Amino acid sequence: MENRGQKRMEVVEEPPADKRACNLQDSFRPSTSAGGSSVQAQANGSGDADMDTSSSASPSSRTSDGEPDREVEEEDSDYGSCDDDDSDDAADPRRRVLQQYQRGRSSGDLVKLKSLMSRLSEENDPSLQLTGLTELCEVLSFCTEDSLSGVMADVLSRVLVKLAKDESSGDIMLLAIRAITYLCDVYPRSVAFLVKHETVPALCQRLFTIEYLDVAEQCLQALEKISRDQPVACLNAGAIMAVLSFIDFFSTSIQRVAVSTVVNICRKLPSELPSSVMDAVPVLCNLLQYEDRQLVESVAICLTKIADQVSQSPAMLDQLCSHGLIHQSAHLLNLNSRTTLSQPVYNGVIGLLRKLSSGSTLAFRTLYELNIGYRLKEIISTYDISHSVSSTQTINPCSNQVHEVLKLVIELLPASPEEGNSLALEKESFLVDQPNLLQQFGADMLPVMIQVIKSGASVYVSYGCLSAIHKLTCLSKSGDLVELLSNANISSVLAGILSRKDHHVVVVALQIAEVLLEKSRDAFLNSFIKEGVFFAIAALLNHDRGQQKPVSGFVQGSVPKEIVKCLCQSFEGSVSSSSQTCKIGNDSVHILATRIKERFFGPEVFDSQKGLTDVLQNLKNLSVELNDLMTVPINARVLHGEKFISIWNQIMERMNGRESVSTFEFTESGVVKALANYLSNGLYERKLGKGDLECDSLPLVGNRFEVFTRLLWSDGEATSSVLIQKLQNSLSSLESYPVVLNQFLKQRNTFAAVPSRRCINYPVLRVRFAKAEGETCLRDYSQDFVTVDPLCSFGAVEQYMLSKVHLEPLNSVKAKNQAIECQSSQLQSTSISCQGESSSHMEIDSPNTSQLEGSQEEKDQDRLTDSGEEKSSSSDGEDVRPRLLFRLEGLELDPSLTVYQAILLHKLKSSNETTNDSKLSGHHTITYERAPQLAESHENLFPLGSMDNDEYHPFLSYLFAHRLGLRHKGTSPPTYAILFLLKSLEGMNRFLFHLICHERINAFGEGRLESLDDLRVQVRPVPYAEFVSSKLTEKLEQQLRDSFAVSTCGLPSWFNDLMDSCPFLFSFEVKSKYFRLAAFGSQQQVHHQPQHLSGSNGHGEGRSVSGSLPRKKFLACREKILESAAKMMELHGTQKVAIEVEYSEEVGTGLGPTLEFYTLVSRAFQNPDLGMWRCDRCSLAGKPMEGPGSLVPPSGLFPRPWSTTSATFPGVLQKFVLLGTVVAKALQDGRVLDIPFSKTFYKLILGQELSSLDIHFVDPELCKTLVELQALARRRKVISESQSDVRAAKCDLSFRGTKIEDLCLEFSLPGYRDYVLAPQFANDMVNLDNLEEYVKAVVNATVCNGIQKQVEAFRSGFNKVFPIEHLKIFNEEELETLLCGERDLFNMNEVLDHIKFDHGYTSSSPPVENLLGILHEFDKELQQAFLQFVTGCPRLPPGGLASLNPKLTIVRKHGSDSSEADLPSVMTCANYLKLPPYSSKEKMKEKLIYAITEGQGSFHLS
Repeated sequence: MENRGQKRMEVVEEPPADKRACNLQDSFRPSTSAGGSSVQAQANGSGDADMDTSSSASPSSRTSDGEPDREVEEEDSDYGSCDDDDSDDAADPRRRVLQQYQRGRSSGDLVKLKSLMSRLSEENDPSLQLTGLTELCEVLSFCTEDSLSGVMADVLSRVLVKLAKDESSGDIMLLAIRAITYLCDVYPRSVAFLVKHETVPALCQRLFTIEYLDVAEQCLQALEKISRDQPVACLNAGAIMAVLSFIDFFSTSIQRVAVSTVVNICRKLPSELPSSVMDAVPVLCNLLQYEDRQLVESVAICLTKIADQVSQSPAMLDQLCSHGLIHQSAHLLNLNSRTTLSQPVYNGVIGLLRKLSSGSTLAFRTLYELNIGYRLKEIISTYDISHSVSSTQTINPCSNQVHEVLKLVIELLPASPEEGNSLALEKESFLVDQPNLLQQFGADMLPVMIQVIKSGASVYVSYGCLSAIHKLTCLSKSGDLVELLSNANISSVLAGILSRKDHHVVVVALQIAEVLLEKSRDAFLNSFIKEGVFFAIAALLNHDRGQQKPVSGFVQGSVPKEIVKCLCQSFEGSVSSSSQTCKIGNDSVHILATRIKERFFGPEVFDSQKGLTDVLQNLKNLSVELNDLMTVPINARVLHGEKFISIWNQIMERMNGRESVSTFEFTESGVVKALANYLSNGLYERKLGKGDLECDSLPLVGNRFEVFTRLLWSDGEATSSVLIQKLQNSLSSLESYPVVLNQFLKQRNTFAAVPSRRCINYPVLRVRFAKAEGETCLRDYSQDFVTVDPLCSFGAVEQYMLSKVHLEPLNSVKAKNQAIECQSSQLQSTSISCQGESSSHMEIDSPNTSQLEGSQEEKDQDRLTDSGEEKSSSSDGEDVRPRLLFRLEGLELDPSLTVYQAILLHKLKSSNETTNDSKLSGHHTITYERAPQLAESHENLFPLGSMDNDEYHPFLSYLFAHRLGLRHKGTSPPTYAILFLLKSLEGMNRFLFHLICHERINAFGEGRLESLDDLRVQVRPVPYAEFVSSKLTEKLEQQLRDSFAVSTCGLPSWFNDLMDSCPFLFSFEVKSKYFRLAAFGSQQQVHHQPQHLSGSNGHGEGRSVSGSLPRKKFLACREKILESAAKMMELHGTQKVAIEVEYSEEVGTGLGPTLEFYTLVSRAFQNPDLGMWRCDRCSLAGKPMEGPGSLVPPSGLFPRPWSTTSATFPGVLQKFVLLGTVVAKALQDGRVLDIPFSKTFYKLILGQELSSLDIHFVDPELCKTLVELQALARRRKVISESQSDVRAAKCDLSFRGTKIEDLCLEFSLPGYRDYVLAPQFANDMVNLDNLEEYVKAVVNATVCNGIQKQVEAFRSGFNKVFPIEHLKIFNEEELETLLCGERDLFNMNEVLDHIKFDHGYTSSSPPVENLLGILHEFDKELQQAFLQFVTGCPRLPPGGLASLNPKLTIVRKHGSDSSEADLPSVMTCANYLKLPPYSSKEKMKEKLIYAITEGQGSFHLS
């Protein structure tokens, strides 16, 4: 299929030999229409829901929709136009020679054309006419528009039309019509002359009475070209029926030409349709059953245009429907339809059904009888809701599908009929007579619409769903309504909507509540109270009357031609001229809420105490008890524990009781905040620094979390899962993080004076910088407004302003360097860097921004200790911070943001309205003042590598070092407490083994456990997916799809804050997209399409993510693979280029050899001779070696401890530096490695701290022994502290019946006797007195000091490519998937969905079925070998087979006469397997195993 703007190519079917007089000339004609390619390209490229289309351009200057023009402009801007400067000709004499040649040729063609025209006008001999027409076709094939004039085209048109009417000779007619076709191409203005000389009726006549098939085909070609410029003339001449009458006789390519003609005509249909158009409808409806996608899409466009013209005539709409249009259109919506439409056309078909049902009772009735609700439910449930937001692209085919579905749903639910509206009365009467159809429709649509609202959809989509639900409730009977909503939890949905700030959705929610109470008060009253609907209504009444304002200029994802100015107008069938005025008054919310209160509730319901449910009251009392527990002295640990266990058991008993606890009751009770306060001992709302007095209570905090962990996992994972789900529901209910979406604006050149005086191609902000009142140390800048680059950081603005307002000039080098470094530091603090230079004003979804508010002191403290590793931007270690503070309307602007971001977020904070264009494009006054000298920076509370702290150190480090941004606390403490508890639970789940082990060790030490066997821990963590918030993930998906906001740092602050502090809230897929944008910028941004409407995978994380990067080739040597890797990294490791590998003396290059290179490097790093990894204890565990020199430990690779004095150590460090660089480069280029790191090593990569219990994931046996020895040391310590002889006598301090001294343990590291464990104990034996020091020394050597230099070397090599900090958003399992791909290779249930069969094979071919059966029988090793044989890599990328790019393709191999002897062959660059058709499954398995085992290790042509 051609793209818009490309030259049209003609597909001409070969005629019969006896009738094709001049087939030689066919090869001379490259540029006639392919029949609908232009229409198809337009249909695929347009974002208009009604599928408006125009034909593509001719070779002249004519264009379609302006897009080819834009391409030309871009080319001219990049390379310069040849017409810009006369010096171009002088610089390029070849161009001048070519122009002279073209002018000479045009003159020659003109002479030839005049001669031929004269001969054809005067000649009557058929043979001479035939010769003349042949020559004319040849000349027209190659001449240009300059060769013709208007006069000549007029005369030539008259002559050709006359010859085309000559029925005596089919060859003359054929050539004359062909010449007409060529004439239209070479001289588009000739179309008017052809119409004047009645060419169209003549061509139509040939089509009505077909004598020669090739003549008819040429007539269709000519009519298609004429219809582009003269559609009305073609319509009046009856061309529609002429091209459709015998369409079944033609080939598919010619059928496309015929339908393209109809499309062109339908573009200019008159208001009153001639009968010929309606006569064509049966034929068009029949064509919808065809399988050719291009043909069906063109027909759909025609029918949509026809429906548009008759939309005001119910009779004509009924006539349209009477020909089966509804049935055929509904069939096209089936996701399993044989004809898969492009998305714009698919959306247009939904719009067509809406238009038909709007004006036709027949269509309305037919859609219900076809159970259209089921198909619409399928569309929405399989469609990514995040596609329903607007995009930066003017053509965004993904933006209108939910829009069209909701409009159709609303149209199928008629409002109360007005007097005299017979159509509405008929529809309502039909639904009254057929209540089962309405009930079925509601049962299909209601759950999915509620799910859409819950999933974080935009206000626009939410409003559409609520409008449909409101209509459904109005139409349904009371009993049916209760049944429909029995499992929908509509009360919780309404409570969430009523807390939002948008006027429109609140009004619709109140209307729904009123209808439900009016129809069935008894059924909904209690649930409304329990879920907080009435409390939300009471809160609305407490607000100032009319405080909320309707949102204007807001609609997202709307159809471009329907510019709706107000949300309440957005889902109406037609946009009236008054659509700019809002239908909802300022007092609507207050009036409606008051009416509900007076009609349905007595005073007792709104009483703050009487209105509480028993569950809520009970939970409130328990939260008070939990808060009171904080007053108990800290040293009464046992009392604390007993009371807390009692209170928590009561809370869980209530939550698991017969009467469920609603989300509202859970959040309103205060249990969340009380629990967070108790567990953290009040520290969760504070920012801690080393040396703070509060740090003394951290061991107590660790003990409380240990007790809480034991309580939650005492019955498996059930209790913890219940609490996690409650917190997730509460977060979804309370959060209102805004999604910042841009509204497309045309680029324009502007000049920005601040900060660098340069021209930019996007709008500027006008700002006046004024000195703050009381500021005496700075001078005034200017009283005038200046233009500011909106995409520059405040660091850059500060650098610019310092030189202007500072009383002491920046004359020292140090001061200047500090200013520059300050700017750099501020730029780095933005998680996703600016990559683009286009800007626009933005629209905000979910304008409630209470989570974004907070005091500036908290923000400052946030920046001081943001994460575990503080960066210093100054080389001499001095603290360089902004020396100016900027404020807008008294509120401080965040210096880490761009000017655009800061002003945008300020507008959100200061207003309940959605920010619109005028607010950002106006004038802004920003005050500046000196920044206060802050106290010395808080050191990191938990420095990496410190092993001397208490046993809770790793968990508390994870929990508190990456603190939640306190800006989230602001005026919404419940949300902050929820986030803290979720983070705590995720940390407890992550450190579950550690916390339970510590609890067992303490219990053994205190004598509560007798045997060492009781220390064994078997716990099952909660699945990671339970911590993922689907609503926040959807919001982040929406945000990431806005490439403008991503590339210009126009992201809301919650985006980066939550990703830094609570990345577990987001799915792995969306974190992967975020990671690529943050680490590599928008250069590697992946564009996404809905999977069910496109052939691309849904993950966007295939192997070709580096497609937009420049490429470099590298020649590698298989025999010296690590040396080649070192050389490659030295040359290209630090460059943003994608590396493609080829091997010496081999012909293969591209993706396959590159993937195999990374696989070979991975294997080479596993060589035990390198001395990088622990391997001594692995060899005791079974099978340590795999293949020659490849180490595969059971628990994965982990660095072996080395003494820094060893002579081998420097070489080992160099290997780790190289490994880090290779790993980072593989991530940057989107390559998959095959290197099995241990979970513990991944924790080190992520910068996490290790403890003795992390050895469990490196060497389980060693860890088990160390835990037992640690428990014995703990018991001895407890005994010595108690000073009780009785207790000492009762406690056993032996190691499984043997005294510690009798174990004969030396002070050396097990397995590494050359490693000096502790010099002071070098000659001592281990005994009870030094047992604790021995355990600490072994742990320190194994996971801390013994490997610290190796980890630092790895991280330094990694940082050469991109900062390793970007990986911190992943956990260990996710990082392994990101780096090494999927563990599960083939899901046999999904294989057929992700493999392409071609060139002789289908999914049902016997060889294909045999191959799939063989793959299913293969073990994991053979599956990996097969995968490496086909793709070059033994692992699949993240996302599995669906993400493999290119798609795995299996084709039939045509080789020798005996296919039994042939071997399978591959093209790894295309993931292409050539499989001979073996006679049996056994023979195929034999040949396949031979090929994948013997055919590895080289790339040659197959």
